[in-house]
Amino acid sequence: MAHGTVGRIAITLFLVGTLGACGALRNITGGSGGGSDQSYARPSLSGSNDVETNPDNTIWSIFRKKTAENKVQVNRYIWAASLEVLNFLPVQSVDPFTGVIVTGYGTPPGGGRAYRATVLIDDPALDARSLNVALQTRGGSPVSKATSRAVEDAILSRARELRIADSKF
Repeated sequence: MAHGTVGRIAITLFLVGTLGACGALRNITGGSGGGSDQSYARPSLSGSNDVETNPDNTIWSIFRKKTAENKVQVNRYIWAASLEVLNFLPVQSVDPFTGVIVTGYGTPPGGGRAYRATVLIDDPALDARSLNVALQTRGGSPVSKATSRAVEDAILSRARELRIADSKF
């Protein structure tokens, strides 16, 4: 036999084996053909959000902008001002994606009572509706509305100062 004939036979056997494997794979995954009476039901991990059957899941999807459903746009000036105004409180957790700052108990300068704060920034606008501050005393009771309002006003005033300083650059 010539070398050309051996090469053709090898290629033919490779193609037949490949096609045979494809037929066997179709039988395993529940496709038709191949003469098998058994069908294998593929388990779905997450219903309609299956990775293999989701039409939005392609090789090009890795280049798309990632978005989170629970992502909130926060105003960066209010965020920075909140951390500055409440710098006497130890920060326990910070989540810029949901706009939440949780602090531990701390005593303000010149004060005798310990407070803790939870700050929620839920809007990108630089106004009062974007900011919610919940203050609590060490005993667990909420503080007066006047105290909470004073802290919110201090944060908003500082945020406006930061915005003005940023616009000068």
